[in-house]
Amino acid sequence: MRTTRAFVAAVTVFLVSGCVGPSSFLGTPAVAQTTTATSNVAVGPQYDTTHVYVAPTEFDRFVASVVATFGGTTSKKGVFTVTPTPSETMSQLVLTPVGSISVFGFETPIPYPFGSERTGYLVTDMPSAIEVAQATGADILVSPFNDPIGLDAIIQWPGGVNTQFYWHTIAPSYAGLQTIPENRVYVSAYAAKAFITSFMAFSHGEVISDDAQAPGVEVGRPTDTYRRIRMQSKFGKVTALVTDGHLPYPYGREITGYEVANLSDTLSKAKAAGVAVLVAPYQAADRNAAMVQFPGGYIAEIHSLVNR
Repeated sequence: MRTTRAFVAAVTVFLVSGCVGPSSFLGTPAVAQTTTATSNVAVGPQYDTTHVYVAPTEFDRFVASVVATFGGTTSKKGVFTVTPTPSETMSQLVLTPVGSISVFGFETPIPYPFGSERTGYLVTDMPSAIEVAQATGADILVSPFNDPIGLDAIIQWPGGVNTQFYWHTIAPSYAGLQTIPENRVYVSAYAAKAFITSFMAFSHGEVISDDAQAPGVEVGRPTDTYRRIRMQSKFGKVTALVTDGHLPYPYGREITGYEVANLSDTLSKAKAAGVAVLVAPYQAADRNAAMVQFPGGYIAEIHSLVNR
């Protein structure tokens, strides 16, 4: 399920699983990468939307806080049925220079498994996308279904990561992004190999970095290290955080990391718009970062690069 355009315009990688110890999340970096023979069904990262579910009473306040923090525009808000079974939700698309968000405020109970998907990926062809996803190890949680302007489906990658695919009868056209957000995926050492192998084969992406001893402060464990794998494809950026699940709040609750030019300036705008800073700014590796919570409960990581 995703925000409809009705109101916008009406590799496989071989990875060795890490071993978890009491003070580190150790892993072995990727050692090989090959091109798969599957079709590339990606369109572009500006069409990948983070799915955010908020209470209807918090809907407008959440949307306003996102625009105040990052800038951008919104589609017209409407009430739609965006699931294959009866339901109604307020829905609106927020297009910011640092990533797009599909906002849902359900006025009826939310049908299963909607609400568990993290992101929506626009694909060039739904049958091909489903075929490629299955061929690379994904499960189909919700088979393709019609909406007023196209098709939707929900798939699950190995490791329990849920993603929505969508396709439009009339192709959408969104402006390119200033910076590409990262989809932040927390996986166990036992599922890391299967998830990355599957997703890389599907996305035709590449592993940008595989750090077996990334600074643990990035996951709220400043005295430890953990394994961090950064990937990139035409679908955008994905960062896999391989941990033992011993995570202090709010780590693991964030879905997306947003890159901004100046973290301090962005946090000032955010706080003025009612956004709470859950983790104060810190420097680790190549970025300054913080964790915030928007009105309505949406938690996000925001960062700026140390050496731009």
